[in-house]
Amino acid sequence: MATKSAKPDDIEDSSAPLIEHLAELRTRLIWSALAFVAAMVISYTVWNPIYNFLTRPICQALEGRGQECGLILLKLQEGFFVAIQISFLGGFMLAFPIIAYQLWRFVAPGLYRSERSAFLPFLVASPAMFLLGAAFAYYIILPMAYDFFLGFQQGPMSLPDDPNAAQGDPALAGIVFQGSVSEYLALTTKFILAFGISFQLPVALTLLGTAGLVSSEGLASVRRYAIVAILVLAAVVTPPDVVSQVVLFTVIYGLYEISIQLVRRIEKKRDLEEQDGDVE
Repeated sequence: MATKSAKPDDIEDSSAPLIEHLAELRTRLIWSALAFVAAMVISYTVWNPIYNFLTRPICQALEGRGQECGLILLKLQEGFFVAIQISFLGGFMLAFPIIAYQLWRFVAPGLYRSERSAFLPFLVASPAMFLLGAAFAYYIILPMAYDFFLGFQQGPMSLPDDPNAAQGDPALAGIVFQGSVSEYLALTTKFILAFGISFQLPVALTLLGTAGLVSSEGLASVRRYAIVAILVLAAVVTPPDVVSQVVLFTVIYGLYEISIQLVRRIEKKRDLEEQDGDVE
């Protein structure tokens, strides 16, 4: 009868005491902090182009309504803090690959080779899916959302053919958008982060499937509950218009179905490996 024995090189030969692990953690944290500070300084030098990029959706929505694009500073020091806020966001995105690499260098010595080979693709897929979700929010959801929000204006700044316009009627009070810079950036980053995190669904479920914590049958059996949860998420994250909610629901539910197929493939591969091991 064939017996399975663990290979001596399945796990790295590292039996460092606790103090050495803490020293290693401190080193990785220092490198991550230095990378973040350096990336934040770089982002601060170009905060204005980043600001112009982030404000493009609202400017396009205003231009489509014949209005000038401009945000106001409500406080004297608000402009400086806007630059810091943009630098913080840009610094995190620039430094994320280095931070992820430092995390990998700290965790990898304690993993089996099979676990390292399984974990590494998720480390690469996570930022890729986050960028995909952020791009989806920026190019698709934000234009629809801001066009919806600006639709509640009325008065001289509205389009001439706007049925709600109050032009020539002094008895009606005008409603004109005069947005705060900090509030606009907070709303925009909220959308981008929310969609970036939502697009982590396939990565998270596939990683759980690799660890054996979820199964494709289990995910398929709770599909109806997943649909309700995704509908609630679409209603909370997106503005209250049907188009953007349907778009978000379709995308997230499609990612859920893709996750089921990915977990099913992992299960089939695991079954084949177990059968090959039994044969040996």
